[in-house]
Amino acid sequence: MKIISLFNNKGGVGKSTLGFHLAYALSEMGHRTLMIDLDPQCNLTINGIQTEDLHAIWEEENEYIEDFEKAIKNDDKVLKSPRSIHFLLKPTEDGLSDLDVLPPTVKINKKLDLIPGRLSIHKFENKLAERWSGAYQGDNLAIRTITKIRELCNLYTAMNNYEYIIIDTSPSLGILNKTIISTVDGFFIPAQPDMFSLYGIRNIGNSLELWKKEFETIYNLISIEKRKKFPQKFVQFLGFTIYNAKKFTGYNEYDLAKNHMIYLNQIPKMIKEHIKKPNRELLSEAELNVPIGNKAVIHTHNTFPSVSQILNCPMWLVPERYANLKRSNPEFIAEMELDVNQGFNNKFRATKDKYIEFAKSLLTRISKLG
Repeated sequence: MKIISLFNNKGGVGKSTLGFHLAYALSEMGHRTLMIDLDPQCNLTINGIQTEDLHAIWEEENEYIEDFEKAIKNDDKVLKSPRSIHFLLKPTEDGLSDLDVLPPTVKINKKLDLIPGRLSIHKFENKLAERWSGAYQGDNLAIRTITKIRELCNLYTAMNNYEYIIIDTSPSLGILNKTIISTVDGFFIPAQPDMFSLYGIRNIGNSLELWKKEFETIYNLISIEKRKKFPQKFVQFLGFTIYNAKKFTGYNEYDLAKNHMIYLNQIPKMIKEHIKKPNRELLSEAELNVPIGNKAVIHTHNTFPSVSQILNCPMWLVPERYANLKRSNPEFIAEMELDVNQGFNNKFRATKDKYIEFAKSLLTRISKLG
C-alpha cells in the first residue's frame, strides 16, 4: 500500500477536485483506494457524499469531539457507522486508549472508500503543536500523535486491503501538513501556470528541507521500536501537474496560452532549485521536466466540476447520475437548474479517459517508491 498526498502552498488550484477524480479513476482501474480528507474545508468530502449525509455524520460526533471519553462510555454504537478523520484521531488527541474497533468507511463504489473530513481538525493540529517537542525525548504520546495518521492508514488497509490511499491537504505550511507530508510515502503538486504557484513550489521546497532535518533528528534520538512507526524513507516528490488552465490550441505542445507556457517552463527550474535531490531522487530528468500525464488533465473543464460536485460523482458519471436523479427526484433537478443535456453527455464521459491517462502516469512514478 502506498500513501500519496496532493499538496500546494497555493489555494484554489483544484487540488480537491483532482484528488477526487484521481481516486475514482484508480478505483475504476481496479485498485482498492481510500480517500482521506485532511483539509478543514472538506471539499474532497463534499464532492463524494451529499451535504446532508455529511452533516448527519458530524452531528452524531459532536459530543465525542467535545468529550470523547465521556461520550464513548455512554454509547459506543457510534462506531458502527462511518466517522470523520477527526473522530478517529480524537482518542490520541485526548491521550486515551486506541479504539478497539474501527468504524467502517464511507463506501463510494465497490473499490473506493472515503474517510470524511471535519472542520474541527484544527483541534488535533493544536495538540500536535503542544506535543511536538516531546518527540525529541521519545515521549510515547508525542510519537503516537505524530504517527497516528499513518497508523490509521495501515490499520484500515489491514481491514480493507487498499492499494492506494489519497490524502487531501490544506494549502497551509503549518504543523498538521508538516506531519502529513513527512509521514506519507509520496506527494505531488497540482499547480496553475502563474507566479503564485512558482512561489508555492519555492515555499514547499524550503519547508520540506527543514521538515526533513527535524524528522531525521527525531528518528536518530528515538528507539528502534519507535522508529517503526515512521516511514522507512522520508517522503518523495512525485512531480507536478498543471490543472484547470484555459486551452489555447496551436501555440505549443500543451495547448496553453503563450504567457501560461512561460510559467510552465519555469516550474521544473523552480523544482530543481528548491526541492532537493534526496527528496526527488526517484524521478528522472525527463519526469521532472514534464507534468504528470503530460497534458491529460491540464485544461479547464469549465463548469463540469461544479455539476459533478452537485451530483457527488466524477465528471464522466454525470450523464448517468443526472438521468437517474431526473427520474427519481425531479424536484432536486429542477431546484438545481442543472444544464445537462444530450449535447454535453459525450464531453462529460470523455473526461474519464483523461483521468485514467493521468492515473497511469502517476502510477509509474509511485511504483518507484518500492
